[in-house]
Amino acid sequence: MGKRDGLTGKDLMGSRSGISFNDFIVLPGYIDFIPDEVFLETHLTRNIKIKTPIVSSPMDTVTESRMAIILALLGGIGIIHYNNTIEEQVDEVKSVKRFENDFITDPIVLSPENIIRDVDRIKEKYGFSGIPITEDGKIYSKLVGIVTNRDIDFEKNRSRKLFEVMTTNLLTAKKGISLKEANEILKTSKKGKLPIVDDQGCLVALMSRNDLLTNREFPLASKRSQKKLMVGAAISTKDESKERLDELIKAGIDVVVIDSAQGNSVYQIDMLKYVKNKYPELDVIGGNVVTEDQCENLIKAGVDALRIGMGSGSICITQTTMAVGRAQATSIYKCAKYSKEFGIPVLADGGISNIGHIAKALALGASTTMMGSMFAGTEEAPGEYLYDDGVRLKKYRGMASFEAMEKGGSKRYFAEDSKVRVAQGVSGTVVDKGSMFDYIPYLIQGLNHSFQDIGARDIGKLHKMLYSGDLRFELRSHSAQREGGVHDMHSYVEPKYM
Repeated sequence: MGKRDGLTGKDLMGSRSGISFNDFIVLPGYIDFIPDEVFLETHLTRNIKIKTPIVSSPMDTVTESRMAIILALLGGIGIIHYNNTIEEQVDEVKSVKRFENDFITDPIVLSPENIIRDVDRIKEKYGFSGIPITEDGKIYSKLVGIVTNRDIDFEKNRSRKLFEVMTTNLLTAKKGISLKEANEILKTSKKGKLPIVDDQGCLVALMSRNDLLTNREFPLASKRSQKKLMVGAAISTKDESKERLDELIKAGIDVVVIDSAQGNSVYQIDMLKYVKNKYPELDVIGGNVVTEDQCENLIKAGVDALRIGMGSGSICITQTTMAVGRAQATSIYKCAKYSKEFGIPVLADGGISNIGHIAKALALGASTTMMGSMFAGTEEAPGEYLYDDGVRLKKYRGMASFEAMEKGGSKRYFAEDSKVRVAQGVSGTVVDKGSMFDYIPYLIQGLNHSFQDIGARDIGKLHKMLYSGDLRFELRSHSAQREGGVHDMHSYVEPKYM
């Protein structure tokens, strides 16, 4: 065959102008597999793999424990924001770690003197209500009962003491029981919880029937040590984050994101070196960066992955206000190509608003994609729903909006101590998207179909095609972009997800 159709990635990015996702299209390849044969496992960092290339942004209207739990169950990972106190961020991390584990070694425990309303608060915060009751309300104390939904569901007086309603006829297992034996007891007994006790009858662990169901229903779940769900957390470059990091380590984070709008700074490099020196086993994601020079400095400092994007997010006005940044597609390609020479994967962060953008980011060399606005309208995102003209919405704000900076968001913009603050983001609302349990499988299946059309069975193959020149692209005119979407319709119903 002679001259091939389309452009290589190198040719596509040879333009003197920056390119965004909508400026180009990926040309189809050869199909010899079905969508369900696509394998999306990828590197989050050089040492950590996840089953799906989906990461949630560390924003206070996007990622807390509920979001992180769902993403981990579905093969991705959530990064808990730090626009809060150390204790609040640590509690969010602990919620993820506590959520699912074959043997829960740090279960929430109450005493007989607690009241039903205390169980309600735990259920509201953590999503479960089967609580072991010990003599003093602490683990390693004598187990005296358990409180489940069936004990309290129809109780109108939520101030009743737990010793009045708890179940005392308990099924327990002895410390040292094997996981297989404990699983069998739960299956045959049809109980929801199995307390593990020592020879003195003191509670040492707990096993949940929900965990058996979870392991069966979520085979892609992101897990590491002790089969606990994976979770990341963000910190700033300020010295106060050193104490925050210490507490996050104790809580069990798997990865930390050093969060800066412009990551090529002495402040981030110093913090990066500090983290790698004190906690060499902890993987660190640095950024944000958009140029090879920025990548070089952070890679030299020891970063394990890079976060790519500056000013391309839907709520970000950095490029307009500061006149600094870069078009996102160009940023991803340039940074990914440079970083791969050092074995450093990159996360595409910003400008992603649909399945096609995720696929394009991966096609340009990204290993994972980080989303904010796409997830902000889901049930699992922080905040309450509100209505405007009958439309169900949730609040979404940039971390450099005035509203977020009032709570501490200015840390990532080196503006916390400034007398005059300049906004680099806005506050607004996004439309309800339902539950992540429905949304993520839809995104993943869409990616599977995209990979099939491209002719790549996995992300590794996609990247090989990119750098060999086998993956072909084409620039799109404004007319081509219009033609590629819905057009010439009097009316139509837009899909719930795109």
